[in-house]
Amino acid sequence: MAQLSFYSAEANQPHAGDLAGLLCCQGQLAEFARTAARLTLPLDARWRVRAVRLALAERGIEATPTVTDEGLHGVRTAFRADLLPLAEEWTKEGEKFAPTGLALDGGALRLWVLAAGSWLGTNYLLGLDPDAPDTYDTVRGALGAAGLPATLQGAGLRISGRRRLGRLAELVGRPPSGDAEEHWPAVSGVRRSA
Repeated sequence: MAQLSFYSAEANQPHAGDLAGLLCCQGQLAEFARTAARLTLPLDARWRVRAVRLALAERGIEATPTVTDEGLHGVRTAFRADLLPLAEEWTKEGEKFAPTGLALDGGALRLWVLAAGSWLGTNYLLGLDPDAPDTYDTVRGALGAAGLPATLQGAGLRISGRRRLGRLAELVGRPPSGDAEEHWPAVSGVRRSA
């Protein structure tokens, strides 16, 4: 049996702070009267909706599936007081802002992979928020501090190399379902068909 990293998703209890992984990508937090906040997360596939809802439920947060007028899927939580500290941390002058000192562990990375991780050839791409380019440098720095130096590629961070891919796979743990396997990080770019 392989030894788990102290920082891996499987070695730690899920907690609300893991939602930082959803904010590294396209997640948005909206405040209500400085008493509560709501998470909204557009997603590109139904398997991601199911997986993110289950991951949020593990953290005691109920999310409702959404569909936009354009047919895009996503999830949204109710306004919750326990999301307010995260909203305050990730918002500056009404804009999304990646906080200084951002630290990413396995739980946050797992949520990020669930929401916006994909293969790009033999490299792994973690999507960023295309509407918040000012967050990219801070998020990239936090990813590097987690032992995953990455290259900015469009609205995403590209992770390359067997060692880095192995580290990412170790930190995020096993895929949550068969639907996720072909999108899940592994040591090599050779993916199993689902």
